Amino acid sequence: MNRHMLGLSLLALLTTPNAAAQKPTYPPLSEYLMARDAEIALARSAAPEGISSHATVKILTPAGYQIATQGDNGFVCLVMRGWGAPSYTPVPDRQLVYDSKLRAPICLDPIASRTVLPLQEFRAWLGMEGKDPDAIAREVSTAYAVGRLPKMEGVAFGYMWSANQYLGANAGAWRPHMMIFAPYYTNAMLGGNASGGPMPFVGSDEGTPFAVIVVAVDGNTAIDSKSAHPHSR
Repeated sequence: MNRHMLGLSLLALLTTPNAAAQKPTYPPLSEYLMARDAEIALARSAAPEGISSHATVKILTPAGYQIATQGDNGFVCLVMRGWGAPSYTPVPDRQLVYDSKLRAPICLDPIASRTVLPLQEFRAWLGMEGKDPDAIAREVSTAYAVGRLPKMEGVAFGYMWSANQYLGANAGAWRPHMMIFAPYYTNAMLGGNASGGPMPFVGSDEGTPFAVIVVAVDGNTAIDSKSAHPHSR
């Protein structure tokens, strides 16, 4: 074996095992699932009782999100998992798909229920199929381009006021906040406020149709899932 081939062989031996070891894998699906009543209560804790008690609640099952209780006000409450992480930016947050402990209760307003909810359900389904963040981003882009996902109608809102949310190791429970779905917004358009701070900032998928503005609210508004209204239909 000549020196060039020997060098390539050594490089392969040194790099291939490390690359394989560093590739993240999904935990078992069972780690993403919750007991039905606990998930309903956690989903309802995302918004004030006047909204959540009349909202439709969806829970995650092995077949995807399914309606647990039917509401009458056009809102939909659910608990997003790591698959709801940004498809595009910021890139490090895309790895949250592998965090089976992440729980992000949200109550979507009627517009967001028609536009953002299908996106979140599609992302979840791709994650449950074992697609990695790159594949999720590609398939979301394709689905949006061909009309499989509905176009964003404009600004829409989601409540995330739960005291029991867990948004990953870096953010933890963070603070109660509003999600404003504002297509194509960039952080510069808001003044370049720091991510994670008290000022409004574009939190994910900046500059894309799926851009989200995060607006923190008074911490005293946080809602404990144990006291969430048990109303069901």
